[in-house]
Amino acid sequence: MTLTLNDVLTFEIMESARVRTGKKFLDQRYVQWISVIEMPVENFVRKNEAVLSTAIGCGQDLELFKKFVQDIIESEASALMIALGRHIFQIPQEVIALAEEKNFVIIEIPWEVRFANIIEDVMKELNGIQYKDRERSEQVQQELLKLILKNSDINTISRFIQKQIGCPIMLIDRKGVMLDQNSHRQSFIDQWKFLMMRENSPIKSPSSVAMHDPMFSKFQIFEIDEQIIVQMPILQGLGDAQGYLIVMLPPHITINDFLTQYRINVLEHSSTTIALWLSRKNAIENTKMSLRSDFVQELAKGDIHNWNQANSRAKLLGYNLKVPYVCIVGFAENLKTLFQKRKHDYATFGNWLDNMIRYIEEEILYAAQSLKREVMLTYQEERLLIFLEISGDKGNVNPSDFLDLVERRLRNLIPEVVISWGISNPLNTLDGFHKSYENAKVALEIGRSKKGIGYRMMYEHTQVDRLLLNLAKNNEMKTVILSTIEPLIRYDEQHHMDLIDTFSAYNDCHRNVSKTARMLNLHRQSLLYRLRKIEALTGLSLNDTDDLFLLDLSIKTWKMGLAKAK
Repeated sequence: MTLTLNDVLTFEIMESARVRTGKKFLDQRYVQWISVIEMPVENFVRKNEAVLSTAIGCGQDLELFKKFVQDIIESEASALMIALGRHIFQIPQEVIALAEEKNFVIIEIPWEVRFANIIEDVMKELNGIQYKDRERSEQVQQELLKLILKNSDINTISRFIQKQIGCPIMLIDRKGVMLDQNSHRQSFIDQWKFLMMRENSPIKSPSSVAMHDPMFSKFQIFEIDEQIIVQMPILQGLGDAQGYLIVMLPPHITINDFLTQYRINVLEHSSTTIALWLSRKNAIENTKMSLRSDFVQELAKGDIHNWNQANSRAKLLGYNLKVPYVCIVGFAENLKTLFQKRKHDYATFGNWLDNMIRYIEEEILYAAQSLKREVMLTYQEERLLIFLEISGDKGNVNPSDFLDLVERRLRNLIPEVVISWGISNPLNTLDGFHKSYENAKVALEIGRSKKGIGYRMMYEHTQVDRLLLNLAKNNEMKTVILSTIEPLIRYDEQHHMDLIDTFSAYNDCHRNVSKTARMLNLHRQSLLYRLRKIEALTGLSLNDTDDLFLLDLSIKTWKMGLAKAK
């Protein structure tokens, strides 16, 4: 229910009032407040406020009076009611013309009519309307709480809210994804998706239509292509928005017509109810994520030996173990460095890391959904552990294509993060999960050691590197390798000449001196000096194929394993 100027004019106290301007708008002007205002107006008048005035201080000065009326108009007041008889006896035609031009209502009141009596009658009516609206909204609140207690789904809650406010609503998460999609027609969903693609969409753009009414301060109001959108945040305990309640107004309804006190109350109760629903949903999801994480970790470590037990737990958690998987292990290389740049926004590194890993995991899940693949993942021991479905009735999926999609999305969200990946061979047995995980870890470490950070390494491409790693573990080989290159290691440490990498480049260039010098950006004579120094320190000849093989094998093995052990 609303109170209009037409309603106010039916009061007995207003029998002698005379409407001077805006007669055809009396049913369209709402009265939510009433007050007595004299100059200056400043910011003392609110939207939809009926203003009573004697025009003291400006009644005899046309320009001052026009300025006074103009300020009232700009405040979006409902009307100006002027008492004639002492400070002003007649409203000038210039002021009448100004009000008519702005479609503003001016009402004349005889001096004998007390403002206090008008205010009393208006407030009595407003209080009655507010009481009825509050009663209705409290009933809605009770019904919403019943829906929560009955574990109703979000679509049922959404349809109930729409029925109460008589307008379609939408519930979305922080990214703009619709939570109550099943309660809408496809045309409505398509309309929202189109708006979300716009640069000035409600989620992407913080700008909104400015509203003077303090009742509207809790809402963001947008106008995109003549579509009015009302947005209200759904707040978490710490005050962060975990989603939004969106109202897309039909073309025939203005924002003033829509945002009545009753609807405002209903939307506030709805926001609280949805926050409770999301909190419960998040608690369930967090528990489920924890159980899933533990299950994936147990699979990877080989702690589950019974197929029936594994399959039963997988079904409960929404996983399917009957499809082939490949294991992918990722290591985010520079998270601590990124935190140092942004730590002023977070209390601790742990808090920031939890948010960052959640973002990365969300993009991994999105990529798997886009490719219509099963995926199991967790974050353990500073590593992302992913089991990705790679083949089946839906066709084969290349793990690199999957990682391309993940990294493409991560570049938009957190472009500075650098992740190295290790990829195993496919698995198809229960024991295979553990073997695949170990192989992916080996591929990751070899890739980081051989290629550097931010690269991908397939386990099937590491045969030579794995052979070298095993050689590095043999005590007799350790003795041979270290005795061969230790003089080079000591010399490099003392003189910073980098003889080891010089030899590697020389051997990669098939012992072509000119090509090696160009690669290392060295003068030819400087390179020859280094090569002679290598021969002198090791006692080996670079012209002897056996000596070359021994030196090359020693350096590669040392780089793969012994350098870290040392």
